[in-house]
Amino acid sequence: MASSYSTDLKIELMVTGENAGTWGEKTNDNLNVIQQAIAGYGEQNIAGSAQTTALTIANSPTLSVARNIVIKLTGTITGNQIVTVPSGIEKTWIVSNGTTGAFTVEFKTVSGTGTTWSTTDKGIKILYSDGTNINAVDITTLSGTVASAQIADLAITSGKLASFAVTSARLASFAVTTAKLATNAVTAIKITQSTITQSKLAANSVGANQLISTGVTAASYTAASITVDADGRITAASSGSAGAGMAIPVLMASGPASGTYTKNNAANRIGVYLYAGGGGSVISPPDSNARSGGFGGAGFYNFPTTTSFSQPYSVGAGGNSSPGNPGATAGGNTTLANVGTVNGGNGAPFNAAANPGTQPGASLTIPSNGGFRHGRVNVAGPNVVGAGGFGTGSQNFASPCAPNGTTGAIEGAIIIYENTGT
Repeated sequence: MASSYSTDLKIELMVTGENAGTWGEKTNDNLNVIQQAIAGYGEQNIAGSAQTTALTIANSPTLSVARNIVIKLTGTITGNQIVTVPSGIEKTWIVSNGTTGAFTVEFKTVSGTGTTWSTTDKGIKILYSDGTNINAVDITTLSGTVASAQIADLAITSGKLASFAVTSARLASFAVTTAKLATNAVTAIKITQSTITQSKLAANSVGANQLISTGVTAASYTAASITVDADGRITAASSGSAGAGMAIPVLMASGPASGTYTKNNAANRIGVYLYAGGGGSVISPPDSNARSGGFGGAGFYNFPTTTSFSQPYSVGAGGNSSPGNPGATAGGNTTLANVGTVNGGNGAPFNAAANPGTQPGASLTIPSNGGFRHGRVNVAGPNVVGAGGFGTGSQNFASPCAPNGTTGAIEGAIIIYENTGT
């Protein structure tokens, strides 16, 4: 009977009475084959694009790469690689992926499955064939545990841990002490918002060095404008007019007059008093009682303005009085553009009382019978309250509220204040 060869390592199996005189040589060949399977190292170049490289095991005495216990795969690969070994054999290998190139490498039997190195994995795997498939021996397939005594101090760094790998359930209470933390190791992104409450802080434990700088210069601010963020921190501060008193008058004029008012850039609010001219009176009605013109409208306008502001204004004159029919003329309106307008009082008709002017949109309506807008005349009949305007006085001639001896009603006025006081 002729010699045969073993299934796994292809060792020559000699029968009795055969190979007379050559047994010693063949035995040595078999021992070399066994030595290669136990201690041999071989390299296989698999360079190139995607391909399959077949590793075979030849009969003794021929040595084969696939028979080595250690195989290193080499070469620059430009595509995914497959390396096969014969199906039906049972053997163990230590395989090193020594290739260059970011592509996968799979090690498998011809007809079965295997294990794969990822595109970035250039490591070493312990593999064995069960006769059908290639199986890996690694940390995921081994039983048992790695005890703390087998881990050197500081051997497991943060780079070895996946995100959220160490959960609170894995830490004993108070296991992480301040001595375990490097300076500045716990950053803001590691702290859940609102987890550090006042009860966790010792008295006076938060000093200036523990607070994030806000960029606000240490100083004393006058009439300060302050910005506070959502966390209660002061992020900006400057001296200015914010919160300053509305105490500085900057414009006063009586009618008839016109001009342009330009705001001081330091002011962020103005207060405007507007008075319209009073209506003229009728001084010789049929019943001998003088008819007073209507009071001019008057109001206060509180006007915020954070940008530059320059607007025209006009101040109304008092209406002209009349000795009789058809009646007197109305007072003029007083206006500051884009702030407000107050309307003049109506002139007195020949046989009825006149209506006062209005102050639409005013922050505050000024009473029409205020002393600063009050006139009085003496005529042949009873004393009569005169037409409204800005001013005071008692007139002693037959014309209601005619200042300075004229026959017209009291004129309008404008007064503007800015909040630049301190």
